[in-house]
Amino acid sequence: MKIHRHGLTGAGVALVMSGLPLALSAQTDSETEQLDEVTVTSPRVETPINKVPYAIDLVGKDDIQRGTQQLGLDESLTKIPGVFMLNRYNFAQDLRIAIRGFGARADFGIRGIKIIVDGIPQTLPDGQGNIDTIDLASAERIEVIRGPSSSLYGASSGGVINIISEEGPADPFVEGRYSYGSYGFHKYNLKTGGQKGDLNYLFNIGRYEIDGYRDHSETESIIGNAKLVYDIDETSDLTTIINFSDSPRANDPGGLTIEEVREDRKQARDRADLLNTGESKEEQRLGFVYRKDLAPQHEIKLRNYYVFTDFDNSLPFGPGVGAGTGGQVAFDRFFVGGGAQYTFKGANNRFTTGFDIESQQDDRQNFNNLLGGQRGALVLDQEEDVSSIGLFAQNEQYLTDTITLTTGIRYDKVEFDVDDKFLSDGDDSGKVDYEEVSPLVGLLWSPIRNFNIYGNVSRSFETPSTTEFSNVAGSGGFNTSLNAQTATNYEIGIKGAVPQWHGFTYNAAVFRIDGEDELVVDDVDQNLFNNAGETTREGFELALSVQPTANLTASLAYTYSDFKYDTFRPEISTGFTTPPVQANFDGNRLPGIPKHFGQIELAYEHPSGFYGVWDTLLVGELFTDDTNNTEVAGYGVSNLRAGYSTRVGDTQIEPFIGINNIFDKEYFSNIRINDTSSRFYEPAPEINAYAGISIRHDFL
Repeated sequence: MKIHRHGLTGAGVALVMSGLPLALSAQTDSETEQLDEVTVTSPRVETPINKVPYAIDLVGKDDIQRGTQQLGLDESLTKIPGVFMLNRYNFAQDLRIAIRGFGARADFGIRGIKIIVDGIPQTLPDGQGNIDTIDLASAERIEVIRGPSSSLYGASSGGVINIISEEGPADPFVEGRYSYGSYGFHKYNLKTGGQKGDLNYLFNIGRYEIDGYRDHSETESIIGNAKLVYDIDETSDLTTIINFSDSPRANDPGGLTIEEVREDRKQARDRADLLNTGESKEEQRLGFVYRKDLAPQHEIKLRNYYVFTDFDNSLPFGPGVGAGTGGQVAFDRFFVGGGAQYTFKGANNRFTTGFDIESQQDDRQNFNNLLGGQRGALVLDQEEDVSSIGLFAQNEQYLTDTITLTTGIRYDKVEFDVDDKFLSDGDDSGKVDYEEVSPLVGLLWSPIRNFNIYGNVSRSFETPSTTEFSNVAGSGGFNTSLNAQTATNYEIGIKGAVPQWHGFTYNAAVFRIDGEDELVVDDVDQNLFNNAGETTREGFELALSVQPTANLTASLAYTYSDFKYDTFRPEISTGFTTPPVQANFDGNRLPGIPKHFGQIELAYEHPSGFYGVWDTLLVGELFTDDTNNTEVAGYGVSNLRAGYSTRVGDTQIEPFIGINNIFDKEYFSNIRINDTSSRFYEPAPEINAYAGISIRHDFL
């Protein structure tokens, strides 16, 4: 088995400062060679992180696992500029992740961003993604592409999050981890891995439960995963990924009005208890990735995967509270996919081509929601099929020793087909197709070692998901008036390092994204959506890291986001008996994204085994809806985690502790965009803490 070791870089792109090129040119070969070893696989082929002609970042194992609470990806990704996250503490809605604004509209789950784990997508053909089946206890690293990437990954690729799991070490081990904390938090993990002949293996199983800060926010979940890598011979290997998750309850406390927040931050909205809002979910995944070196210059990869999902939820509307029909959703889902990829590594270029093909089948039923969350009459019964096929090609041409031209193109076809089985209110069966071509042109210039300037133009597109296709009339079928969202990204940036400046790394990018038919929320509770006209997103992203002493590392991430509607004039309802009026939102800011946000972190590690990490997240003001009439104040939240790692023979013992929101700030962990009842606010917890211990034994 080839055991891979991955280095960790602080960040990747930056503005040039006076004297920086001179300092870079003075670097020694040994310093630059070490930095060039940090590679990423998100571009579909392994590439040094500073040789990719677009913004890409990497977070390593210590940032993901060491002393962290491991509740969500936000614990690891806040140090990446351009990535904004909300909704950490509502497990029924999932973490909302936005990359350059893509994904900000999601009322649950993840939209507009491609999620990949060990080469297997967590994002469905219709664009819905989720991370509630990912246990960070076995994550080795996380790569993030910031910006439209449809030329690589097709629909819903406004950004890419690529999670790579650990592989087993040469010597087998077993590790147990337990942590507990405020609001009834408990988490248990058991992990083992190693090498047996040609088979490398890693198994992990974990369980967590939490009562939650707010009323009616309890959740519990069990997640297990296995990664098996078998070396068939010296030129080929087969990776098998197995994952299962069972979340029998994830309650949803709902959003509050500002008056309710002032009355009691911990309360749930009244309908949460009346209708027992929340969800339950079971999921199983099986995936295979086969890699073969046909010759020193030729490589192929084949992948195949299967996902089975059972889902039930209760939403805050229905006859039980005199609010329309429906309110309970149940579906069984089968998701299958595969693809192939061929790479040629020439003397003057590297060429990659391949295809992806996927199919999603949802057997969906909606029921009336009665008091106590009891299931009422069936009101919708339909089979939803989504299929997609994508053909792609990318070429990296080495024009000179210092200049690389990257060109790529991808064709995608996504087909939605609904078969209405509930015919008492008419046959709402239908079909919608989307076809898009997504190009990429990127240029990277490296005039001296560890100093890289790049620019690119890329495209992305995003179809509505099956949920967002919900018919405005409340019946089955699709809202066929929805169009796919498209975007063109223009970006320039620099990235690199100055090792002799205390390991200084830098990463900066300036971008503009022109969007058309932006998908926006009409009604957050009933999952109704609309298309805006045109949008413009202009921004600046900066990440810096430096090691002023041998034991101390300081890092900074800052993002400026000026995202606006150029043209958006929707019809707004003014009541049941009066006709709608046309609003004018031209020039308004996109809701849910602050203009300024960033993070500062200090990480200390002593040779004795003690470590500590202090981070502060700074978030500016943001708007709650398209009208821009309600603004949420900015905030700053500081957190601390610390631990001590020591070895006793072949056993490593590591107790740790963490404190969240040290200064007890009042802020909102989530904003429900465009909520028609002005229930925008989900209050975040007050100061809270957790502690735990991990014990690992190596069989040396």
